[in-house]
Amino acid sequence: MSRAETQSTLPSTMEFQPDGMPLRPSLYQRLEAFISRLSTKNNFWHRVCSLIWLPFAWRSGIQMRREGGQSRFAAILPFKRVNRNWYNAMAGAALLGNSEVAAGMFLFSECGSDYNVVCKQMHYEFLRPCLGPALYTISDGEDVIDVVQEQKESGGEFNIDLNLEINQILKNRGRNLRVGRCSMTFHCTPKRMIEAKQLRKREHASRRSPKS
Repeated sequence: MSRAETQSTLPSTMEFQPDGMPLRPSLYQRLEAFISRLSTKNNFWHRVCSLIWLPFAWRSGIQMRREGGQSRFAAILPFKRVNRNWYNAMAGAALLGNSEVAAGMFLFSECGSDYNVVCKQMHYEFLRPCLGPALYTISDGEDVIDVVQEQKESGGEFNIDLNLEINQILKNRGRNLRVGRCSMTFHCTPKRMIEAKQLRKREHASRRSPKS
């Protein structure tokens, strides 16, 4: 198999040397990718990684789960003291802040470790007080997954809109009570593009620096 054929069979995120051979990721890049995959594997590793890199999510105790297949994503925010306000309802800051965490966990699990995921815009609508655990669900999860896969195949950066429904879990009534809605726009960038941009900046800075 020729080098050109080898490049066509490798992932789009793989970088290549000038001679056409694949460029092996550095130890830091491999470690970062491993930890990123680990953080979305299950709630245990998500809690461990949150303790180090996302203490807000660790303190709130938010947990993710999949229901009815991979397209049905949900996150549960427990009704614990750190998430409540002075009149014993779920604090608005906890509901709003964990909306970004819940949507980010879903999108990051779909984009994978090769992408940086950043929230650009958020709009939260408070409908009524939340007096119990909150359940975050992604609206039209299957369509979002399809869009993410199409954008990943193109290999570039992209924006994607997510809509969340926030419901209070009513254990004794067999149903949930809607307490809020949230719409967000995320920007997803391949890490290889970020690294290439940083490399260009360093090269440009080195050319502008005075010669010794």
